Amino acid sequence: MRLFLFIAFNSLILLKNLDAGSADEISKVDGNADIQALLTFKSQVSENKRVDLASWNHSIQLCKWIHVTCGRKHKRVTGLDLGGLKLGGIISSSIGNLSFLRSLNLGDNSFGGTIPKEVGMLFRLQKLNMSYNTLEGVIPTSLFNCSRLVALDLRSNGLSHGLPLELGSLSSLEVLLLSKNNISGKFPISLGNLTSLRQFSMAYNHMEGEVPSTIDRLTHMRSLQLSLNNLSGVFPPAIYNMSSLNFLSIVGNHFSGNLRPDFGNILTKLVELHLGMNSFSGDLPKTISNISNLRLLEISKNLFTGSIPISFGSLRNIQMLGLNENSFGNNLVGDLDFLSALVNCTQLQVLDVGYNILGGELPIFVANLSNELIGLYLGGNLISGGIPHDIGNLINLQSLGIENNLLTGGIPTSFGKLSGLKELLLNSNRMSGEIPPNLGNITQLENLVLFNNSFEGNIPPSLGNCRFLLYLRVGSNRLNGILPQELMQMESLVHLHISKNLLTGHFPKDIGRLKLLVLLSAGNNRFQGNIPETLGNCLSMEELYLGGNTFDGVIPDIKNLRGLKYFDLSNNSLSGNIPEYMANMSSLEYLDLSTNNFEGMVPTKGVFENSENFLVSGNGKLCGGIPELKLKPCPQNVVSSARRNSSNKKKVFIGVGIGGASVLLSLLALGLLYKLMKRKKKDGANNADKLLSNSHFYERISYEELRTATCEFSSSNLIGSGNFSSVFKGFLGPESKVVAVKVLNLQKHGAAKSFMSECEALKGIRHRNLVKLVTACSSIDFKGNDFKALVYEFMPNGNLDSWLHPEEVRSSENHPRPLKLSERLSIAIDVASVLDYIHSQCFDPIAHCDLKPSNVLLDNDLTAHVSDFGLARILDQESFINQFSSTGVRGTIGYAAPEYGMGGKPSREGDLYSFGVLVLEMFVGKRPTDKLFVGDLTLRSYVESELSEHVLDITDVSILHGEVSNKNINVAECLKMVFHVGIRCCEESPTNRMTMAEALAELVSLKKRFFNTKRRTFKAGP
Repeated sequence: MRLFLFIAFNSLILLKNLDAGSADEISKVDGNADIQALLTFKSQVSENKRVDLASWNHSIQLCKWIHVTCGRKHKRVTGLDLGGLKLGGIISSSIGNLSFLRSLNLGDNSFGGTIPKEVGMLFRLQKLNMSYNTLEGVIPTSLFNCSRLVALDLRSNGLSHGLPLELGSLSSLEVLLLSKNNISGKFPISLGNLTSLRQFSMAYNHMEGEVPSTIDRLTHMRSLQLSLNNLSGVFPPAIYNMSSLNFLSIVGNHFSGNLRPDFGNILTKLVELHLGMNSFSGDLPKTISNISNLRLLEISKNLFTGSIPISFGSLRNIQMLGLNENSFGNNLVGDLDFLSALVNCTQLQVLDVGYNILGGELPIFVANLSNELIGLYLGGNLISGGIPHDIGNLINLQSLGIENNLLTGGIPTSFGKLSGLKELLLNSNRMSGEIPPNLGNITQLENLVLFNNSFEGNIPPSLGNCRFLLYLRVGSNRLNGILPQELMQMESLVHLHISKNLLTGHFPKDIGRLKLLVLLSAGNNRFQGNIPETLGNCLSMEELYLGGNTFDGVIPDIKNLRGLKYFDLSNNSLSGNIPEYMANMSSLEYLDLSTNNFEGMVPTKGVFENSENFLVSGNGKLCGGIPELKLKPCPQNVVSSARRNSSNKKKVFIGVGIGGASVLLSLLALGLLYKLMKRKKKDGANNADKLLSNSHFYERISYEELRTATCEFSSSNLIGSGNFSSVFKGFLGPESKVVAVKVLNLQKHGAAKSFMSECEALKGIRHRNLVKLVTACSSIDFKGNDFKALVYEFMPNGNLDSWLHPEEVRSSENHPRPLKLSERLSIAIDVASVLDYIHSQCFDPIAHCDLKPSNVLLDNDLTAHVSDFGLARILDQESFINQFSSTGVRGTIGYAAPEYGMGGKPSREGDLYSFGVLVLEMFVGKRPTDKLFVGDLTLRSYVESELSEHVLDITDVSILHGEVSNKNINVAECLKMVFHVGIRCCEESPTNRMTMAEALAELVSLKKRFFNTKRRTFKAGP
């Protein structure tokens, strides 16, 4: 018996060992499968990045490979963490063979291609992270076979198409992050099956329609991020059922309607609430003040009305309150009473109620707000009265904006206590008094903007202590005295704007120390003496405005300013010759030397080649130049060459004979030409009168009425000039209606044709984004000369060119602030809608033929209006306009389509090219004629080459300063898509260009996706 038991026991041990050996052998085989899968994966990684996977080889045990985790029992791969290694290449389908994998992290790399469908074989997978790559295509439906998934992160890729219906099968999912992709369509109803979901992010996509009601089952949701899509409808009612929410963002959609009055009684656990950039209206629920843990409330750019609730004072944990760009207030006393309640919010850091309708005086208790306050924005309202003296108590304030209001009084001296202040905006008010010297105590100041007020006295020398100052703008005031030498110590200065004051004395010679100065605007003061030669040391200078002073002497040597674009010396007492080097300054785009005492020859090269780019009028001793100037010829040096004349006597006799015959023939030809031109002029005038009488213009107006309306066409009313015309601001009729009067210079060849073209083009078209023609005049002036003028609706915000290149604005009275990304996109849409209309929707299709920023005018709310149809052509027929337009299309260099330069006919495609260039210029901030673009490098090729990886590097920095910091806007993605439209419009070949209807549709889609905001009026400064 004992022997039997002994044999049986040993047999069991043997069987157990055999089973263990078999299991080890199986494990070894499966481990080899994992090795092969990972080595195949490695082979698909970019070669230059495989060094990070160097340990993946047969000489090292699998479970000791770096970034690999194995299970304890079977020694199989259960975790793979390659996050942040910046690996490139594609994700190999072999990943699906890691059958024991529970966690896969490929985030923050550069993997391209698609998500392999084999990932769906990983049935044990619980965590999957493929975020921050460049993956494309659809989310494979096989992925939803991974039923144990708890966290799925696919953020920041290029995934497209819709969300699969199978999404609802992931019943264990707690975290789903799909933001910053190109996913479109509607939310599947099955989303409501994810009842374990706690965090869901779908921001920066193209989702549309309403949020399904089935999500009311997601009662465990704590973070819901749906911002920047195309979602619509009222505030999603299902969200009211998510009582556990602590983060909610639906910014930048098309939601509308009112919020429920009991909003704050339902979502009581909210910590952050982002509702901005929608169309919510009505009163803001007072119950929001019951959300005791609320730290951030951002509802900007909506249509909310009524008062800002005083009950907000009970939000003791609030840190950021963004209520700007709504319609809060009624311009009444009491609109600012909520500020007294906010005194209780001791953690408040940012308060923005700018650009509403808040009226009344700024209350004293604004100085009692939280000591934690770093940003206070009250600009763009109707606030009156003075700034409370004790505002200096806000000792941690870094940014204060009270611009564009009705403030009076002076700058409180307590500002000197705000030692950390970096930005002070008080422009466009009614303030007066002196600039306090103790502003020089604010040594961290970077931006001081005081223009368009009534400040007087001296510019404090103490401002020289502000060594970090970038922008000093004190123009359009009543400042006097000399320009302090101490300002020349601010070597960080980029913009110095002191124009339209009463400053006197000599300009400081130390100006050359400001090496970073890009703009110097000192026009319309009382500076005298010589212009310092040290200006030539300001090597970063791009705009230099010194007109309207009493400078004398000669123009100094500034040829080292290789980036100078705009130079204004008009209305001084300068003398001498125009320096020859100016003709060689390739960057110079505009030069105004008018009304001085210059003499000698006007150059004919560089900026002097085109009369639209320079002014020299009012200098009686100048000669030569291009023919358009009509200056007297310069005297030639008489060369004594008697010997040469004697030896060439025969040639002279022959020349005289031939010359005499030529003169005779020329006289006969001129006589015939005169008769033809006289007849043509008469016919043209008759046709013009016929056009005007048959058109839908208002009642015709006389020359005398226009002369009176413009103060005898006074230069003070001149607001622009072109090749064929000058434009004056006028006040018409008993109502003094403000108009723009375009007076044709009929002495210039082609001006009459331009007049006829514009009349014909505008008489039969109507569009809200076309400049409105009020009336016209075809008459004679007091001297008996022909007079023709067109009267347009006045556009108070000037042309787009001055906004895109504000540093080049030639009038220091109106120096616009930078256009936002959303505003530029709206303007592009306005222009595209006009072109689409004249190309395809009006009775006679028209090509504009001269689209450029200076021909796009902006009204009060920055709506764009296309103007100047002087080169327009009716398409698809030989009509009246073709008879009166010049042969061929000139357009403007840089904007004209390349086929026009080879004799191509006017076309829709030509306008598309110009539009594409305009779009690129709007967002790059560089003209197509910028000095950067030489040889084969054009604005288009420049954008195309940098688009994929350096889109922010090529973007106008003023856009980036404005909106790149807004975390709710994917600026880079938006810019890429806008640039794509511009590039496709200005393809070299006309047949490759997209249609204007396609361009318009894409831009409108972009606007809906990234922005949903109303416009607001901008009060221009100097």
